[in-house]
Amino acid sequence: MKKGFCILLFFPLLFFGCKSYDEQRDELPDHKYKGSIRISADESFKPIIDEQIKVYESQHTATRLRAEYKPEAECLKDLLNDSVRMVIATRYPDKDEINFVADSLKKDLKSIKLALDAIAVIVHPSVSDTLLTMEELKSILQGNFKKNLIPVFDGVKATSTVRYIVDSVLRGDTLTSRAMAARSSVGVIDYVAQNPEAIGFIGVSWIGNPEDPAQLSFLKRVNLVYLESTDKPGAYVGPYQANIYLRRYPLVRDLICMYKENYKGLGRAFANFMSGETGQLIFRRAYLVPAKKNFNVRPVRLKQ
Repeated sequence: MKKGFCILLFFPLLFFGCKSYDEQRDELPDHKYKGSIRISADESFKPIIDEQIKVYESQHTATRLRAEYKPEAECLKDLLNDSVRMVIATRYPDKDEINFVADSLKKDLKSIKLALDAIAVIVHPSVSDTLLTMEELKSILQGNFKKNLIPVFDGVKATSTVRYIVDSVLRGDTLTSRAMAARSSVGVIDYVAQNPEAIGFIGVSWIGNPEDPAQLSFLKRVNLVYLESTDKPGAYVGPYQANIYLRRYPLVRDLICMYKENYKGLGRAFANFMSGETGQLIFRRAYLVPAKKNFNVRPVRLKQ
């Protein structure tokens, strides 16, 4: 009798002491279906991140993803001073940043490669010579080119575009002091469209989607520069999807998502969304190259 009595008492305690998954989830400050977080994203990715957020929020109407667009270095500062949960950038965190987040913020810093992006080069519509080798591009950036072209960026420091140009094109050489800074990628397009001596550098997500009316309007105001292919000397290619995927276009970079959460929160959920089927399809339709899903290039023979 005593043994049976104890068993009967145990089951009610077990029943009333356990919470359902939904109850536990609702006690979190945010999760996949509910809550609000702040994101710092590199300004060059604004069109595509805006689209990702729009679709995610339409599927999860009780969530709010508040993105602020700024230079890449400022995004990393936000991550380290713990003012944002997630950063969208063009590089992975280094060991010092990972250790700082772990030691000082007591959080794990995760990173995911979401897509391949490229830097597009644009000139005034009056410029007819739109073919450049990488050596010619480098001489422009150094201020030594035969034509007096002024490089224009979305900022002259702290941006992902400038960092990529300095690290991957100049490789330690000095950027010309004549380089100019616009307030944004749209500012770069506006300046180049009005000044024949300017040559602009912007993320391809601003002008790479031929199905976007806004981007088509930008392309009507500037000319796109074709750069010498990485795999075939004498051939010139634009920053189009297949050329980015095959890395035939020489100015290709990664799009990286970093987030810090010690639980299954909204940041992790949004990162998983962007790396999942729907998010990767959004990147593909925006004419970037998805990093998590297969992207097939098929040869096509055109009949004359």
